[in-house]
Amino acid sequence: MVSFGEPWPEFNDGIYYRDLLRASDAGGTLIEFYSRKYESSAPLHGWLQRIHNKQITIDGCVVTDPNTILREGAELVYHRLPWKEPDAPYLLEILYEDNDVIALNKPPGLQVLPGGLFQQRTVLTQLQRHAGNLTTSGCQEPHPVPVHRLGRGTSGILLCAKTKLAKSRLAAFFADGTSVVGIYRRNDPQQKAGRSITKLYRALVSGIIIEDEVIIDQPIGLVRYPGVAKGLYVASPSGKPALSKVVVLERDMIRKSTLVQVEIQSGRPHQIRIHVSFIGHPLVGDPLYSTGGQPKCSNHEVVDRSFAEDGGYERPGKPVPGDCGYHLHAHHLVFPHPVTNED
Repeated sequence: MVSFGEPWPEFNDGIYYRDLLRASDAGGTLIEFYSRKYESSAPLHGWLQRIHNKQITIDGCVVTDPNTILREGAELVYHRLPWKEPDAPYLLEILYEDNDVIALNKPPGLQVLPGGLFQQRTVLTQLQRHAGNLTTSGCQEPHPVPVHRLGRGTSGILLCAKTKLAKSRLAAFFADGTSVVGIYRRNDPQQKAGRSITKLYRALVSGIIIEDEVIIDQPIGLVRYPGVAKGLYVASPSGKPALSKVVVLERDMIRKSTLVQVEIQSGRPHQIRIHVSFIGHPLVGDPLYSTGGQPKCSNHEVVDRSFAEDGGYERPGKPVPGDCGYHLHAHHLVFPHPVTNED
């Protein structure tokens, strides 16, 4: 099996966050803008610390006065200083490759796209570094990018496009699979036939599932949760439609666990983790989700207000979605080729 990847540097390059000031924000002060718009990143005194530390510029000039009045059209840039990202594997196995697509075997512990503490140690970074070695169809420039996501703790098949054309077509195939999931009707051949992508996972769940097959159509929505700025996905009656088919492969009566195959017919974040926990069988080792498709922490509405040296909030002590330890593997993927349309 061919692999690629470069070892991670000790520190990343930091990040630059840019904002173009709108009319609605003009006339306010610098500290008002950041402490209001990015309150989930740092408390007021944290933003004061960043301003005094010369990490913010207006139209290219460093500003250290938090009471600077802002004008419409100004470009604000906040420089998050380099930091040491948590440990993560860096080697990626190539399972399949042609001029348009590349399928990788993602190891557990590696994030797919930048987010949170992981801005450089991602699959995307390794793909971009590897771009010079990629061949593509015709005269198209290499544009390697994952077209779907796997959780950081999830292993297995990750499909990536090598060109912009392949990316747009593959993204449409994945979107089609989710869009057809509305009101599910059992044994409806038309719904199955209309899907372009087949995604099969292997999962080890806690407890013994009695039924040989379980269909889960619990909607998935968001709730406030510490350390997750946009909210945590959970089982929610008011959420978006989601559909999973669980088939029992093996029951381990001694360890009280069940090996299952899960086919997801929609692509909601953390869908499998939420759905199997919703039916009372969370993934073995899942640090976050418990029975009912809810987080294990019952007081998830309470936000921790402690903050780190750079002025931002500390990583919460409670589990967050990126935490690893659960047993989930993307085992099988069938898709129409973005250029030939062959499976």
